[in-house]
Amino acid sequence: MVIMATPLHCSETTAKPRVAVVSSPGMGHIIPLLELAKRLATDHGCHVSFLNITTQASAAQTKLLNSTEFPPNFHVINLPEVDVSKLIPPDSQIMTRLSIIVQESFRCLKSVLLDIGKPDALIIDLFSSHAFEVCKELSIPVYSFDTASTTLLSLSLYLLTLDKEIDSDIEFVNLPEPIRVPGCTPIRTEDLLDQVRKRKSEECKWYLLHISRIPMAAGVLLNTWEDLEPITLKAIRENPYYHNKASIVTPPIYTVGPLIKETEPITESGNECLAWLDNQPPDSVVFVALGSGGTVTSEQLNEIAWGLEMSGQRFVWVVRAPTEFDASGTFFNVGGDINDPKSFLPDGFLERTKEVGYVVSSWAPQSAVLRHRSTGAFLSHCGWNSIVESLSQGVPMIAWPLYAEQKMNATILVEEVGVAVKLAVDLRKGIVTREEIKRAVSLVINNGGNDDDDEEEEEEERNLGKVLRLKARKLKLSAEKALRKDGGSSYDSLTQLTNDLMVSRISS
Repeated sequence: MVIMATPLHCSETTAKPRVAVVSSPGMGHIIPLLELAKRLATDHGCHVSFLNITTQASAAQTKLLNSTEFPPNFHVINLPEVDVSKLIPPDSQIMTRLSIIVQESFRCLKSVLLDIGKPDALIIDLFSSHAFEVCKELSIPVYSFDTASTTLLSLSLYLLTLDKEIDSDIEFVNLPEPIRVPGCTPIRTEDLLDQVRKRKSEECKWYLLHISRIPMAAGVLLNTWEDLEPITLKAIRENPYYHNKASIVTPPIYTVGPLIKETEPITESGNECLAWLDNQPPDSVVFVALGSGGTVTSEQLNEIAWGLEMSGQRFVWVVRAPTEFDASGTFFNVGGDINDPKSFLPDGFLERTKEVGYVVSSWAPQSAVLRHRSTGAFLSHCGWNSIVESLSQGVPMIAWPLYAEQKMNATILVEEVGVAVKLAVDLRKGIVTREEIKRAVSLVINNGGNDDDDEEEEEEERNLGKVLRLKARKLKLSAEKALRKDGGSSYDSLTQLTNDLMVSRISS
């Protein structure tokens, strides 16, 4: 059902801005954009219309929007479902599929924006860049919300130049040296996001198209805070490359993170999980969750189970049915799968680990688990939302990147921020072995110690868990400071955005 926004009767010069927000499908984009929209409504008084793309929406997306309580100045507007079955090739990957869904869903965008009274701004995610053309016609400023790291944004803007400078037959991943993004730490080619690994692919063409439209935005909103990515933020604000008409002109940057769910509807199974955590010692549990779209093979699932069991550490594990070919296999149907862990976990695993482990089928209240005092580490796929959630709660990480830009994220966590250990893939077997999982879990949860310690083990490794936890907790404090209403950098950024929208409305 379409809920229409209430027309305003206040003075145009004093009324709070009216903002429309739209996200491409996928929980990794919808969750932070929804939190941003709620924050604009509750903390800054904006009148918000959240445009929901219903085409191929996952069960989790529908449940989230139907179960969340919104303030009276917040409205959800469902865009009509469209038939894309003949437009999307069967073998299409995520980027292509998302882009076509958004493109077709936006055929009604002009009429929707006019129906709600022509908002003062439209906030979009990267894959919704089709909105620029419509908003230009309506003279509505567009703000781009980046759901990934500032590092990925800076790389992406530089790839626009690199794509023109190097021969089209040379792949980015085959360049002889790391990519030297202006002002940033060089990025190893093996860490490049999946979408740009084959330059002639539809995925890469779509990605570069979306990125090329960023300079058209009135501003870029980032789900980060100043202390999390200081080097890259400084580069994108001050390095001449990003402000040169000959290369690219980057719009104003607003750091608005961390955007995490402060509250969420919790199911009966979720409450049971939290009750189990209540009975565990502080910082003793590793939370294992590979994201809303992440899956692994049967062989890999067995290795995780054995690795957790061999570590002897407490764990909460969100388990999904294995898929044999696609690491992002549940991206479009998250929340709709029905799992029985007994059918695909090793025989006897649940019984043998019942005193130290808690297995959850498909879904757990991630924000609440990470916030819990018993959670001492997060074994994650390194999606940006999960990183922001974990570090804003002071929880160190075990990095296991699966797809998209997650390899880059893992490298940032380990080498720049220093809050994670990275799981090593056995190249011969093509999996992360049980021994490697045991090693990493023991290092982080057990303060670096394990049964194999000897006198020659370096002090740094023995204390690694403590070091990671200390750094993560410092970031938690800085995240809390960024959100404070008395001078917090992220709070002030949204205040500035609100003021900018009011000034823009008056001047137009």
